[in-house]
Amino acid sequence: MTTTEPRIMPMGMALNEAMDVAMGLDDKVFLLGEDIAEPSGGVYKITKGLSTKYGTDRVRKTPISEQAIIGAAVGAAIAGYKPVAEIMIMDFIGVCLDQITNHAAKIRYMSGGQTTVPMVIRTSAGAGRGFGAQHSELLEAFAVHSPGMKVAIPSSPADAKGLLISSIFDPDPVLFVEPMLMYWDPAYAGDVPAGDYRVPLGKANTVVEGKDVSLITYGRQVHTCKQAAEALAAEGISAEVVDLRSIVPWDEAAVMASVAKTKRAVVVHEAVTRCGFGAELSSRIHEELFGSLAAPVQRVGGKNIPIPYAKNLETAFLPQVDDVVAAVKKTNK
Repeated sequence: MTTTEPRIMPMGMALNEAMDVAMGLDDKVFLLGEDIAEPSGGVYKITKGLSTKYGTDRVRKTPISEQAIIGAAVGAAIAGYKPVAEIMIMDFIGVCLDQITNHAAKIRYMSGGQTTVPMVIRTSAGAGRGFGAQHSELLEAFAVHSPGMKVAIPSSPADAKGLLISSIFDPDPVLFVEPMLMYWDPAYAGDVPAGDYRVPLGKANTVVEGKDVSLITYGRQVHTCKQAAEALAAEGISAEVVDLRSIVPWDEAAVMASVAKTKRAVVVHEAVTRCGFGAELSSRIHEELFGSLAAPVQRVGGKNIPIPYAKNLETAFLPQVDDVVAAVKKTNK
């Protein structure tokens, strides 16, 4: 009998491997972004070594112009390529929202389905590194509110690889949000399947089974919710943790099945709570399951403020395990 040895790696390495696999499968896949070629391999080293392997025609270092990066990617996608465009920090997508929302997201619809835009926008996001208000936000709700865009946010190295390969070969534009704190932290490392491994967009993953309350989440907050589930278990409360993995499309069937079972739900995300994707989740759960809910859905998210620079204040902005536990207890009153 043959066995497969575990391949434990950080998320940054898994993302690099995903792009390597995709570029090896299809010579129409190419990368573009600021400083992504050697010698730097990107500010976070996610594309390290790829320009050496595939050449600078396929790993293209660009000027510091988000509009140019996304505009070029849209044009290349229309022409039959599969560009993977890197926007270094998610806060900077505001500079290129016209290219994203008026071009990438709408061309398939405006052409009657004749022209697809198979491109990926990779971007790092998340607070916790002291980068301040302009370099730490999660703005996934911007893309969610733009019909035609898909949005994926992994919580593990395996999902990062699987979701990214699926996104690269998807016919629609995908905003791929990468929690920057998880890139190289060994605490978040995990086993990653070799080769052409794919995780379908729109398929949630129940990472912890439970029966008393459903914690619906994505990205780095999956780990916060897992810790909260452990704390709640010590108090006799069985929490189920559902990782959405992608939020456009999102696995409504899995969420509704979980909440129908537990009768209670807490939605958790790092982005600012007000008008965040958690509001959409809460509304849909109430619309579908209002008659069977034991309590109103609770939301836990970032504070409604720009992210502070001071470390202790930045930590206070982020949802903490105690916040999730407190929200669960509200559903049990």
